[in-house]
Amino acid sequence: MARPMIGRVVRRLRQERGITQAALATRLGISASYMNLIEADQRAITASLVFKIADALSVDLALLSGQAEGRIEAGLREVFRDPLLGAEAVPEEQAAALASAAPDAARAVLALWRAWRVAREDSAGLSLPSGRRLLLPGEEARDAFHDAANHFPSLEEAAEALRAALAEPAPQALDHALAERLRAHHGLAVTVGVLPGAALRRYEAATAQLTLSETLPRESRSFHLAFTLALLEAREAVERVIAAIGPTTDEAAGMLRIGLLNYVAAAVMLPYAPFLAAARALRHDVTALSARFAASYEQTCHRLSTLQREGARGVPFFFLRVDPAGNVSKRFSAAGFPFARGGGSCPRWIPHAAFATPGRIVVQVAELPDGAEFLCFARTVEHPATRWGEPAPVQVVAMGCAIGRAAEVCYADGLDLASAKVGIGLSCRLCDRPDCRSRAFPPLEHRLLLDPASAGAPFVFSRPGAPA
Repeated sequence: MARPMIGRVVRRLRQERGITQAALATRLGISASYMNLIEADQRAITASLVFKIADALSVDLALLSGQAEGRIEAGLREVFRDPLLGAEAVPEEQAAALASAAPDAARAVLALWRAWRVAREDSAGLSLPSGRRLLLPGEEARDAFHDAANHFPSLEEAAEALRAALAEPAPQALDHALAERLRAHHGLAVTVGVLPGAALRRYEAATAQLTLSETLPRESRSFHLAFTLALLEAREAVERVIAAIGPTTDEAAGMLRIGLLNYVAAAVMLPYAPFLAAARALRHDVTALSARFAASYEQTCHRLSTLQREGARGVPFFFLRVDPAGNVSKRFSAAGFPFARGGGSCPRWIPHAAFATPGRIVVQVAELPDGAEFLCFARTVEHPATRWGEPAPVQVVAMGCAIGRAAEVCYADGLDLASAKVGIGLSCRLCDRPDCRSRAFPPLEHRLLLDPASAGAPFVFSRPGAPA
């Protein structure tokens, strides 16, 4: 596995605090020359020294993990390999250096590329018949969650205040406690009944009426009740987060608002400290956690991906929800998994295989081309159809963590982590793996070798600059 290089991160944090290299070396009890080699990524850093550096710089250990820089670096690799930019190839070590040494500049590059993609897609025809431009607000909202590592401390505090106001009900009685809070403090009449079309919840402020669809299972009713309570009691906290993010359009702000209210609702249902303690005790067994907290499989997975509170961090998981057509409706990456933005994901990756085994958890040790390894697990989730004859919506929820945390997750039990590895890529157009029989497209930066006298992998290619 590729060794994480965090020397540039240490140098940047030191310089931001106005500490000289020699002064930091003295605090750590090492020579100035050794400190220089560490910051140049020419020496590995031991675990004990990482703890000393975090203490000397007064930073959380997560800042020294290199995860944030890894996410930025993965994004930069995708940017620099976009053939429509017409730019010269940028070596991966330069992308890594930019992500570590100048993360704000790297984020600016990513923001410019995303804006350029929107303009490019719009000019190619992605506009409404009225002529109004399509600004992809969902992508902007996803980026905001991604940049925050899917964790919002102020919203966790708001959710804890809401939960405390419910007098700590048992999870199995949470829906009743939420409904009573809405009735007693907001005068809402909560009913369960028939709603038109695919509607699941209808809140009418004028008549103080909240109606939940009778098709909702109990855990979903709790979630919609918690969402309504967040709308009424945590709106100011949500608006402050939105203001700090600064969305560029009303549509993006609206999607952020709904996503952040969803975040509060999930935090009310699955309170941070008890949920983290249970997750550790049960070794992140999602089925067992779902039963303990009266939550759905997807709700539990989503909450596991948010446990990044400073001083009480859970395992950093990525979270993905994808439909049978490959459309990604949710993605969060506290684990630093480099999701591709410009195309479909690797067909060898476990989320796509999970559709073949409905309701069953499947596991994979995935190895990326750069050597990074992740323990991944996935399962289908099915939602009820609104009427007979209509296909029930089916999606796959996938999660994963860096292989170094696999021992903390029950799904690694019985696996030989070394021999179980499956090589995957970000997407076919960004993957250099040869001899892949699952490949849908050739890689962008390689020359195809077309020989009618032989057959095998869908595409055979050579390295850039190599003779054809």
